[in-house]
Amino acid sequence: MHRRRRTALTVSAALLVAAPLLAACGNEAHPGAAAVVGGERIEVSTVQAKVKDVRTAQASSPQSAQLIKDSGQLSRAKLYDLIVGQVVQRAADDADVKVSRKEIQDGLAVLEQQSGGQEQLAAMYLQQRGVAPAQLNDAVRRDILVNKLAASLGATNTPEGQATLNKAFTAAAKSLNIDVNPRYGTWDDQKLELGSYKAPWITQVTKEPEPVEPGA
Repeated sequence: MHRRRRTALTVSAALLVAAPLLAACGNEAHPGAAAVVGGERIEVSTVQAKVKDVRTAQASSPQSAQLIKDSGQLSRAKLYDLIVGQVVQRAADDADVKVSRKEIQDGLAVLEQQSGGQEQLAAMYLQQRGVAPAQLNDAVRRDILVNKLAASLGATNTPEGQATLNKAFTAAAKSLNIDVNPRYGTWDDQKLELGSYKAPWITQVTKEPEPVEPGA
């Protein structure tokens, strides 16, 4: 049984927090679009291609069956990644925060060293975050961007710091007028959630229990 909790974005160094991939549940206002973000379409075909990359990587893993089981509804997770990528970018642009190619390369090198090598790092991202090897650079870039934005805002890894960072992301999300195809759920600017899906780098900062819904 799961209880709903308020959430905010966390500011961890590596942002490698294990979390199950949840989700996917169609809007005819934008045929063929999974979502429209900042006036730009995210095509269903783009989401499907991201899912295919992950499934291909999972199929070659020794833990293939478990990985696929744990990410049974991957489409919403990949759409979430695409949406949040634009939200993070807008927030960073608003704060004039940028990430260079060298910073991404250096970040990858540190993560590879910490995880025991390139293959181990790729396996970790695949297992913990549903990120295929081809998507790794984008994921690391976003992680670095989040950390640099947090530093720019003076947002420490505390509930108060997380609230500050969350405020910046919420403002960015609202400015993008995110419209999601109901097939994938409903986007929440305030919680930065797509249906019941949250990023693996979102953490509970308060633990106020709410009544558990029947069957939850």
